[in-house]
Amino acid sequence: MDSHGQYEQQVVWAVVDSGIGPLLLAATRDGLVNVVFHATDAVRDRALKGLASRLGAEPVEAPDSPLLAEAIRQVDEYFAGSRRDFELPLDWSLISGFNRQVLRELAAGVPYGAVVGYGDLAGRVGQPGAAQAVGAAMGSNPLPVVVPCHRVVESDGGIGGFGGGLETKRKLLALEGVLPEPLF
Repeated sequence: MDSHGQYEQQVVWAVVDSGIGPLLLAATRDGLVNVVFHATDAVRDRALKGLASRLGAEPVEAPDSPLLAEAIRQVDEYFAGSRRDFELPLDWSLISGFNRQVLRELAAGVPYGAVVGYGDLAGRVGQPGAAQAVGAAMGSNPLPVVVPCHRVVESDGGIGGFGGGLETKRKLLALEGVLPEPLF
């Protein structure tokens, strides 16, 4: 506790290898709070600075932390092809409002190996004309892979955009059997 009797926020992080490159995983006492693609030193440092600012605590590298251990295990299993569903506590504090509503629906309602259109997802949250807003929500997802924004595609069959890059989205969809594996 701090001097005011409040529990201090604790943020721990680790960078893990994955089938799509290094991922930064960060967690609080409430659960996994952030997943960051392409976690090179520069990307990692920028993400950690942003987490410190938004959460009010300096993130601490702690790959052996009990707060991260289960997330690391499940991410490893997912990329090894032995896990289809993440069963992790999630800290939703980095997102709110419509974006949180959309991402919660995505996490709960679009299973491994399935895709949903931006407009369809908008309809699921009672905003049938909000396909572009759903796209913005996907772009602001603080928990990609675990909250599977890669499963949201265009209604005409196009792959759509992706914050981790289109090649990363293709690899994730191939891992889940939605797209064929790239030839090279």
